[in-house]
Amino acid sequence: MNSQGGDDMAKKEAKKEGKKQPNILIIWGDDIGWFNPSCYHQGAMGYRTPNIDRIAAEGARFTDWYGQQSCTAGRAAFITGQSPIRTGLTKVGLPGAKLGLQDEDPTIAEMLKPLGYATGQFGKNHLGDRDEFLPTNHGFDEFFGNLYHLNAEEEPENPDYPKDPNFRKHFGPRGVLHSWAQPDGTQRIEDTGPLTKKRMETVDEEFLSACTDFIERTTAEDKPFFCWFNSTRMHIFTHLRKESQGVTGLGVYPDGMVEHDGHVGRLLDKLDELGITENTIVMYSTDNGAEVLSWPDGGSTPFRGEKDTNWEGGWRVPCAIRWPGVIKPGTLSNEIFSHTDMLPTLVAAAGEPGIVEKLKRGHTAGKKTFKVHIDGYNLLPFLKGDVEKNPRRGFFYWSDDGDLMALRVDAWKLHFLEQRAHGLGVWQDPFTELRVPKLFNLRSDPFERGDKDASLYYDLWVAQHMFVLVPAQVIVGEFLKTFEEFPPRQKPSSFSIGDALEKAREQQKKLAVAAPPEEEAVAPTGEEQPAMH
Repeated sequence: MNSQGGDDMAKKEAKKEGKKQPNILIIWGDDIGWFNPSCYHQGAMGYRTPNIDRIAAEGARFTDWYGQQSCTAGRAAFITGQSPIRTGLTKVGLPGAKLGLQDEDPTIAEMLKPLGYATGQFGKNHLGDRDEFLPTNHGFDEFFGNLYHLNAEEEPENPDYPKDPNFRKHFGPRGVLHSWAQPDGTQRIEDTGPLTKKRMETVDEEFLSACTDFIERTTAEDKPFFCWFNSTRMHIFTHLRKESQGVTGLGVYPDGMVEHDGHVGRLLDKLDELGITENTIVMYSTDNGAEVLSWPDGGSTPFRGEKDTNWEGGWRVPCAIRWPGVIKPGTLSNEIFSHTDMLPTLVAAAGEPGIVEKLKRGHTAGKKTFKVHIDGYNLLPFLKGDVEKNPRRGFFYWSDDGDLMALRVDAWKLHFLEQRAHGLGVWQDPFTELRVPKLFNLRSDPFERGDKDASLYYDLWVAQHMFVLVPAQVIVGEFLKTFEEFPPRQKPSSFSIGDALEKAREQQKKLAVAAPPEEEAVAPTGEEQPAMH
């Protein structure tokens, strides 16, 4: 049984009640550190990002918003609403890789199209570089962007890069693509040329122009739009045009942030110009935590660790959402959120609040039928102020190899694996498996320094809080049960998913052994813990 009729009903009900569906503009940077927008660093970094700050001031800013551990995973989590361990998109996508976004996994765009939305994606994609993985094969009407992280794009310019054209053809990066979905289900794809170091100076301007053109066209057609703008700033290596160099006097990253903020401002100005600001949801965020190892061409975060680690610094991202008339201006939230929450939230905002259950049962959208387990929660009642707390209680941290590294429930965080390397070592060295999980309270110790800076009392503190292990084993077990009906779509790159799940089960067993047997399996706060889906 599918739920195609539900889409039509939601669309008709919205029209019947005279509701105008909101436009949706998602603005993402790349590798933007939690501390890099000035609405987070409050001037401490010596430069300002007034346009990003405007979104936060006119809407909500979030302190505990989770991306993923790296680029591909963060983007996949957002657009599919699923944990990357389900889609297999945990590893950074490289040129020629066989992994990519599968037809069986729905996207926000595919859920919004039947509700009457025009859909466009502009800028970095990083969800697979084969034609079948392109956004215009997954619900987007138009795509103009690059397919990889910047340092991979410029490799062919290295003097020692293989000169054999067949090497470039099979293993090198594709050019910047412009594609359109066709009525017959095919795609029209144009290669606009390679993303060279020189082009990197202004490529975001190209994406920005295409993005604003899309917004203008769809507004003129009086259609609601879903538009995802993905800047290449601030991923390494940063190549700035002359006009942007030295504007802060603080280095390439601050200069790049100021340029990036200017692009955000142009998008906001376009909404104002077209008179659609009041009916447009705007989200600003990024894919993953800061890549500290590349400093000074790298992000900043007060949290421990960095991109591709188990620590908070690799996962927490800046996030601001504006929705005039719905989200109270100046809102600051310390609740737990994840990029996966945006699929059910945005689809609900468009008029379909029951999409999570429909997708579990089987749901037809367009010419595709999906049956998947969405890990995100509908945040709409919380954002509207109808409820005091959002439905999300915790978060799972999966490594790019597909291992469960850590678990957060409310303020409590348990580490099963620990990355002890620094710099490039976080990508090269294996994680250390812990026999007993390492424990932190992210309210009393948000920067996870207890085991390092307070070692005199940390061991005693952990021993006094072993009761946290009891509900943790229950939560991990409930999550693993969902794989029985909804197994992972594909194996993470260079890793066996079977091994990953087996290791997760082993970690659950260790929790059971380590936990005090006399304690009841209740949430750390004493409240009932719903299974995180």
